[in-house]
Amino acid sequence: MKQAMGRLVVHTSGQGPYDITSRVAEWVAAQDISDGLLTVFIRHTSASLVIQENADPDVLRDLQSFFDRVVPEEAGLYRHSMEGPDDMPAHIRAALTATQVSVPVLERSLGLGTWQGLYVFEHRIAQHTRTLLLHLMGT
Repeated sequence: MKQAMGRLVVHTSGQGPYDITSRVAEWVAAQDISDGLLTVFIRHTSASLVIQENADPDVLRDLQSFFDRVVPEEAGLYRHSMEGPDDMPAHIRAALTATQVSVPVLERSLGLGTWQGLYVFEHRIAQHTRTLLLHLMGT
């Protein structure tokens, strides 16, 4: 059994999903592990990771619209607002999604389905720099 660790930095420019599939796939392909399991972990509480459709961009827009309706950025609605009106809603959105995902690796390729992509889902309005940890285990 072998292991590989890595970091990926993602710069966001506001709310929404950011496709990181190709960057993660390039990292996986460069490792000395052919088959195994990749864990991707985001080191933040106001952004998350999602595996979502990558064929029709309307899916990603609808996902953002859904979160806008379910978790509104409304002044006075939340106690925690130290970093602005999008702060607590961002934490709630991150809690409803995931801070880590696991993806099978087969022959140095991500084992995603035909229509699947891996995304950083930014929940804050302002731009941020997000750090992801990558951990690949396998043979």
